[in-house]
Amino acid sequence: MPHPSPPPDHVLDLFAAEGVLEPLPGGQGTSWRAGDLVLSPGHDESETWLAPIQARLAVRLDESLPHSLRLAMPVPARDGNLTVDGWAATRFEPGTTPCHDLATLRATAHLLHAHLATSVPERPDGLDARTGRWADAERQAYDADAAQRAAAGRPEAGLADLVRALTAGLDNTDLGREQLVHGDLAGNVLLDATGAPFVIDLSPAWRSPLWAEAVCVLDAVLWLGAPVAALDEWRHGVQREAMLRAALFRVLSDRPCDVERYAALGLA
Repeated sequence: MPHPSPPPDHVLDLFAAEGVLEPLPGGQGTSWRAGDLVLSPGHDESETWLAPIQARLAVRLDESLPHSLRLAMPVPARDGNLTVDGWAATRFEPGTTPCHDLATLRATAHLLHAHLATSVPERPDGLDARTGRWADAERQAYDADAAQRAAAGRPEAGLADLVRALTAGLDNTDLGREQLVHGDLAGNVLLDATGAPFVIDLSPAWRSPLWAEAVCVLDAVLWLGAPVAALDEWRHGVQREAMLRAALFRVLSDRPCDVERYAALGLA
């Protein structure tokens, strides 16, 4: 499958990006390296509030030795904006490798969310302005009626039935305190040259860390080769509620959704 389109020239110019464009693995598979920058699309203009938070935490984590966790550093454009036509830039970290180990991903989630809980004690107003299919699907995952309406308007065979089955399992169990979380962690964790987790492409949401971890586990099973048995502990109690909402988020944000692949997991 060809890599999606590279950043256009005016985006490269505003970020003062130099060097040969190189597609990068990980995340949604849409990021590009240009010299010492990584450029990624799909960033909402409303997310400008996130960069100062991310930058402060990235500096604090880098100052803490030895590194147990690191975070990509956002880079503003020459006009001071943090996004250009939906593209954002972070500093490229050499010598990294993708992390597909589920235990490491889950440990990274716990550590990152502990830091975010301290760094961002109150819900940022900018979260309400987020748009796009991921923001919409995240909200629909917490509103069964909205989830079913969204599925009913989609062309994928069996999607509406799958969403009905997933929402039927919800019992509104409290998933715990909500805070700023990374809603797309699997695929966005690298290991740096020392083996420390290096988190990229922070996708903000104000949800329970348990929900964010459920999304991470689900994605690891679907896309990173983790065994289906990793879902076993998520089939009962509060973890089941978190996984059902994680599955709703993913099936509603995937375009198109591979309905059979999700149905085969037996989550509903």
